[in-house]
Amino acid sequence: MNGTNIQLSGKDILEKNFKTAMRGYNQEEVDEFLDSIIQDYEAFQQEIEKLQQENERLRKQTDQSRTRSQAPNHQVNYDILKRLSNLEKTVFGKKYADS
Repeated sequence: MNGTNIQLSGKDILEKNFKTAMRGYNQEEVDEFLDSIIQDYEAFQQEIEKLQQENERLRKQTDQSRTRSQAPNHQVNYDILKRLSNLEKTVFGKKYADS
């Protein structure tokens, strides 16, 4: 993953073992909580991957749009310059266009 600093995976959480102590936690409650965390991690990972793919798709789409929009602009600019030249000839006469 790009730019993220995730230290644990769902597998890391699942395989984590805790030492038991005399007045320790209820192992079943801990396991249930860790299962919820694992599900969240997996959901977050899927969402991150989906968003990265969407981001890449939009970047490509933007690049393609830029490429397509640049070519017609050159034609439009040429057409505008040609019309301007014709207008100058009409307004100022042939003498102005020849100089």
